[in-house]
Amino acid sequence: MASSAYRPLETSCNYGRKYVWELPVRVSHWVNVISVTMLFATGLYISAPILAPNGEPYQHFVMGRVRQLHFVFGYLLLFSFLLRVYWFYVGNNYARSGFPRVWRAEWWRDVRDQGLQYLRLDRGHVHLGHNAIAGLTYTIFVIFLGWFQILTGLALYSESNPGGFWDKMVGWMVPLFGGSFPLRMWHHTAAWGFVVFLILHLYIVLYDDRQYKNGLISSMLAGFKFYERDDLDHDRWIS
Repeated sequence: MASSAYRPLETSCNYGRKYVWELPVRVSHWVNVISVTMLFATGLYISAPILAPNGEPYQHFVMGRVRQLHFVFGYLLLFSFLLRVYWFYVGNNYARSGFPRVWRAEWWRDVRDQGLQYLRLDRGHVHLGHNAIAGLTYTIFVIFLGWFQILTGLALYSESNPGGFWDKMVGWMVPLFGGSFPLRMWHHTAAWGFVVFLILHLYIVLYDDRQYKNGLISSMLAGFKFYERDDLDHDRWIS
């Protein structure tokens, strides 16, 4: 008998299609992809500008343009995160699926079952939304790491305008981390966590799309996922 948290899909046929990822979720996903890619690339240049042209910096302003791009995509990432937080509460069930409900025994069972399916290369009963392992991974590498990078980045950005808005909001992080240089090193080092996440994410997404045949990759473009009889659907967030 299925638990209250995860119930089998009921369908009159063996296969079906359902609208899972709403437009704001998909937009936020791809804005995050583009923003994090540009932030990582520009951040590497800022930390080690090995491609700097010859001549005086004021004649080229390359570093200034790179920093400008870094700030622009940092704001895009912030706005994308705020949109996703808002849609977590107002979107459909799948906008909340996979969130680590560590206080529920069903969530821990789902982590175990999903891990065993990956190890055995067994399709099992697929979740229409995020499974527990996916949700846990996103929480660690996207939510926690993403907000850490946004806040530390804004704290460093606030140094260009002492006493300004961002200095009042997050400037306290500079002395908390022991000064500007230690904070910058934390910000730079934590950025490599996105590389770890990218490797894991691409592998799992490609594996799931091939093994489960549920249209996982195309669903982040069109919003629709495919399912078989007895695949698992998610209840409401408050249940």
